[in-house]
Amino acid sequence: MHGTGSANFLEPLRMITWFLIVSRAIVLGLRAFVRDFRAFVRDLWAIFLDFFSTSSDQIVAVTWFGLCTIPRRKGSAIAAAFGIAGVVIVFVGILSIAQGFRRAVTSTGRDDIAIVLRDGANNEMSSGLSRDDARVIKDAPGVARQNDSAVASAELFVIIDVPKRSTGTDANVPFRGVQPVAPSVRGTVKITQGRMFEPGRNEVIAGVSAAREFAGLDVGKTIKLGRTEWNVVGVFTAGGGVAESELWTDSTVLQQAYQRGDSYQSVYAKLVSEDKFPQFKDALTSNPQLKVKVVRQAEFYADQSTMTTNFITTLGTVIALMMALGALLGALNTMYNAVASRSREIATLRALGFGAAPVVCSVLIESIVLALIGGTAGSLGAYLAFDGYGAATMNFQTWSQIAFAFAVTPKLLLNAILLAATIGLLGGLFPAIRAARLPIAAGLRET
Repeated sequence: MHGTGSANFLEPLRMITWFLIVSRAIVLGLRAFVRDFRAFVRDLWAIFLDFFSTSSDQIVAVTWFGLCTIPRRKGSAIAAAFGIAGVVIVFVGILSIAQGFRRAVTSTGRDDIAIVLRDGANNEMSSGLSRDDARVIKDAPGVARQNDSAVASAELFVIIDVPKRSTGTDANVPFRGVQPVAPSVRGTVKITQGRMFEPGRNEVIAGVSAAREFAGLDVGKTIKLGRTEWNVVGVFTAGGGVAESELWTDSTVLQQAYQRGDSYQSVYAKLVSEDKFPQFKDALTSNPQLKVKVVRQAEFYADQSTMTTNFITTLGTVIALMMALGALLGALNTMYNAVASRSREIATLRALGFGAAPVVCSVLIESIVLALIGGTAGSLGAYLAFDGYGAATMNFQTWSQIAFAFAVTPKLLLNAILLAATIGLLGGLFPAIRAARLPIAAGLRET
């Protein structure tokens, strides 16, 4: 009993002792941190003031001297530049997917073409219109007319499985039933191989991107879609737009093949001019016979691409930032090593009367130059590797494949080089400050 009581009495004393020891260590650590931080701030202020009293000749001389010593540290310099080049290649490569997808979806969107869907529908898959609805829409004011007929196409949209050429696995491909006037509505459709399908026959034409990405779509071949066999009679272009990823056939034939009765899902209408859109829209939305949603083609396509482009852009940015962190650590290591190897030279320059500002500028510019070399090399490599590269990805709005080409734009390259310069600036900042704070006496003793 006595031993147990002593143990119970000593346990709180041990806890109090440990608490006091840890508290004292924390206080001493905080004091040291505050002391070092104050010294750091004083040195920064001194460096800042030194910029105003230092001639540009000193900055140029010290910077040139530092750049001339890079060959002596070529191993670490090349490693840092390659790290940044890798970040830029990944950054440009992934974001060029988003740029290419957006361009494919929105490039042919026009303000003088209206798309009519069922009210409340977010895309063609969730829309539905009757034959009577389509007739009323075509008769609305503002629709262009050709040979006394409305330049408007009532269309049906289904998703089919077609194997990819590269892997042989099935992919969702848009299959669109259109009316003969559809090429005139869009204005950019041109048959480049074969001919246009004939109404009333099981014939299809394939967009050039679809024909490139998916198997069995060569002119003259027969492909089985659902329970029906279709003859591929032509390949068409559509100004690089989303239609190039689709298969087209006569809407009446597609209705029969997929048992859709007399229903459609959208009406594409060519307007007399883009100024007629409000008149066209008001006439349809105020008609008690209809419950429809009217949008410009350009707005519709932009909305359809938003989800996928945002997903790709976010993913690419996250991956690039993670890699950029690694490149930043590599740049820090490179520049710290550079400062360490040049300690005696820096101290000698300081002893000869050079200020802290030229030293800071020298290290920062050296770091940024290495970053720009890596960024430029990475941008060039990304452009050569990715620009125009054909691919296909899922459009999350319609859950179908969209074939497109990667697009490495000048803006994307500029952003990549700015990212590289930022990595170089951050990677050289703290080593530069360390070089400026290096005591002259300690530096002269370095071997």
